[in-house]
Amino acid sequence: MYTSFYTAAQGVVAQQKRMDVVANNMANINNYGYKSKNATFFELMHYNLNNAHGEDTTIQAGAGTVLTRTNTDFSPNGIHKTESPYDFALTGPGFFMLKNPNNNEITYTRNGRFSLSQRGANFFLVNDKGNYVLDQSGQPIQVVGGNLNAQIGVYRFNVLDGMRSVGDNEFQPTAKNGNPILDANAEIVDHALEASGVDLAQEMSQVIESQRAYSYAMRMVQTSDEIVGTINNLRQ
Repeated sequence: MYTSFYTAAQGVVAQQKRMDVVANNMANINNYGYKSKNATFFELMHYNLNNAHGEDTTIQAGAGTVLTRTNTDFSPNGIHKTESPYDFALTGPGFFMLKNPNNNEITYTRNGRFSLSQRGANFFLVNDKGNYVLDQSGQPIQVVGGNLNAQIGVYRFNVLDGMRSVGDNEFQPTAKNGNPILDANAEIVDHALEASGVDLAQEMSQVIESQRAYSYAMRMVQTSDEIVGTINNLRQ
């Protein structure tokens, strides 16, 4: 009886976390270069029920589900033309490489909304957070007379699964992703930005699914609680 209660409770928690992922996607529907995420669930271990003699039977009891991770869809999306000469969009796979000027941390992004930042007597191409945009040699790009002094570097990874999101549309590779590979032939479109990868219709369908699953799990929690309460009253 308690197993049904905790299994249902796990379902409630899992659907709440799934809704958090969907809500985050919908909040970024107008965020250029945003890549939508989806929740991945893992079924918790089942165990065999034993008969009166302690032997295994063909009947199993489940222990619910749990959210294990969120996957990111890095598929390229549509492009919007802009008026800014420092907006760039990638038409194929790959990332822009960024460098934090304070701690030299390297991150990667698909959001090509860049601008100028004056550092001393020089102007550099930076993103909204002030991180340097790096060229094909991994060096910060200077802007002289309105022109870039080097070509923007585009880097890709053989394995994208497991890229760690660090916020603001930036990612860092993990060990399984390997080292970044320079894509010298990548197509970069200026005066343009990549659209958000969020599909509103798909997100709304997931909202409906999660709401129904949440409702059924809550009903199971309430029913299990009522049964346990009834049994306890009968024992008195």
